Amino acid sequence: MRTWGILTATLAGGAVLLDVSMAAAADAPAPVVVARYSFDAVKAGGPVADDSGHGHNLLPFGGHGGKVKLSPGAAGLAAAFPAKCKGKAKKCPHAVLQAPDAPELNPGTGPIRYGASVRLAKGQTGKGENVLQKGYSTAGSQYKLQVDGAAGRPSCVMADNVVRGIHVAQSDVSVADGQWHRLECRRAGATLTLLVDDAVRATTAIPATLAITNSVPLSVGGKGNGLNNDQFHGALDDVWIALG
Repeated sequence: MRTWGILTATLAGGAVLLDVSMAAAADAPAPVVVARYSFDAVKAGGPVADDSGHGHNLLPFGGHGGKVKLSPGAAGLAAAFPAKCKGKAKKCPHAVLQAPDAPELNPGTGPIRYGASVRLAKGQTGKGENVLQKGYSTAGSQYKLQVDGAAGRPSCVMADNVVRGIHVAQSDVSVADGQWHRLECRRAGATLTLLVDDAVRATTAIPATLAITNSVPLSVGGKGNGLNNDQFHGALDDVWIALG
């Protein structure tokens, strides 16, 4: 994504517009994609290949009949996760995709961007629906993208075990309308930003020293393979993580 900038200079009493975006873009190194999942070459019940070429393949896990299924995506195929339980069932179907921990999935204090395309209907919202997560806020460190709450407003979350506290940038708009939406989280220095369909929808300050380094697997569609796994109930496409 390119950001355009205009510099105004005054020469001989007149204003001159200079486009400096190209030079600025050339000086800044582009983020390196370390994991990307399109779901387009997946066989039902099989692993999901890491399209970035870094080998962080996702493996499916589930319980109580929960499975990740293939469905039409924003482009190509998508991963559809178990629906919400009906009634007062205590053992709901759950499913998650996970890749083993790897050093390059831990950004430390450095810049990181991550996101996904999501499709979630109004009736599919609920508490704690995780899109992408690595680590836990209660132990160690974490970065996460979620669509949390009945209103269906996405949020970016970061935490570590040195600078105590959970930092959340929550959208002011809902994405629970049954349509595809692009979500992106960006951490740069002391700022955490959430974009919805390429528009900034939330920012929050975080400690510049906040470090994310843990040995927890990368999870997509939930936080783990358990009953209370913060199950995502919609469909996901083009899940990605980039550093730098």
